[in-house]
Amino acid sequence: MKFLRTVSTRRLLAAIAGLVVAIAAGTAIAVAASGPGPEPPASSLAPAIHQALAAPALQGISARIKFTNNLISSNDINGTDPLLSGASGRLWWSSDNRLRIELQGDNGDAQLVVDNGSFWVYDPTSNTVYEGKLPADQTGKAKSDTIPTIAQIQASLKQLMSHANVAGPLRGDIAGQPTYTVRVSPKHDGGLLGAAQLAWDAAHGVPLAIGVYARNDATPVLQLKATKISFGKVSSSVFAIKPPAGAKVVTVSTPSSAAANASAAAAKRANGKRQHAEVSGVGAVARHLSFKLVAPAELVGLPRQTVSLVDSKGNPGALITYGQNLGGVAVVEQRQQASSAPASGSTSGQGLTLPTVSIDGATGQELDTALGTVVRFSRGGVTFTVLGSVPAVAADDAARALAALTR
Repeated sequence: MKFLRTVSTRRLLAAIAGLVVAIAAGTAIAVAASGPGPEPPASSLAPAIHQALAAPALQGISARIKFTNNLISSNDINGTDPLLSGASGRLWWSSDNRLRIELQGDNGDAQLVVDNGSFWVYDPTSNTVYEGKLPADQTGKAKSDTIPTIAQIQASLKQLMSHANVAGPLRGDIAGQPTYTVRVSPKHDGGLLGAAQLAWDAAHGVPLAIGVYARNDATPVLQLKATKISFGKVSSSVFAIKPPAGAKVVTVSTPSSAAANASAAAAKRANGKRQHAEVSGVGAVARHLSFKLVAPAELVGLPRQTVSLVDSKGNPGALITYGQNLGGVAVVEQRQQASSAPASGSTSGQGLTLPTVSIDGATGQELDTALGTVVRFSRGGVTFTVLGSVPAVAADDAARALAALTR
């Protein structure tokens, strides 16, 4: 939860957009209307999924892609950033798990390259390269996954349908390939999330479409689209690209196999002995804080659900949740740090202009997106962060209710 307090706005949005790119890693992704291409035969969902899982292995994938980001208004973005503004690009993947994704922007191309157990990511806006090693295989052995039967897939779908609406498969074509498309939407308490949609190549079993939709909006909020795709061996020269000379280099640490195994063993011992129980509850959490906890039993009509201690080794704070699922609101309270005090202006300094909002006399910053809102303000030496998949007016009301309790 310390991340929510200290992360810059641009990095927060880039992380959200990057999540969609990560889901697409190793595949060509598309969200597009059906065209005049071939369609697969009619099928129910479980057999269609089974057919995709049983498809022959591929040597490689090459694709033209287009990433669209409608998460925030274009009026809030200064300049061009491939992740925040969207961009066209290319994708390559080989059967030995090498990957390259390129998003082309006016200020330079964003790149992700995974090769021989290492990775690097280039951010053209900050001229920074993030590089590191992929975590080693903890088993040292390749696992042969058993393809589930149609009956097993149907049982899993039945369990999913108890929590979500599942529609499909809809037949169509994407990038000239016959596809099945399935749409999943929350049954209740979905907040601003409308649905997620996935399409895959009926012949090759490769995902060809992914999109995230806001409630009551037919236009995707986040979309990664393959405009052209081909299957076959990819030349090694495609992955031989190097980061730009002169770029700032940041090394990203990832756990080694030994460290991961040791961590897992320690977690298992801790779970067995329960030596260090989590601190929860209003009274218990309040005793660990250096400031007065603000945790009303109800916030903007939502009942309080949990109160937990967070970041106890650094800057102890509290996480309070209200309501249920995505329709709820979370509040993070921590002692204000001098380095994290909000600036008086309304810009993040990294290409994104944020509006300020008055919170009971205090000046706060607000990040209003199609999928949710984050409001941050400080009062009496304490920083409050209110976030949820709710409209800005609801997050503002929650923040003002908290501020009123600190008078």
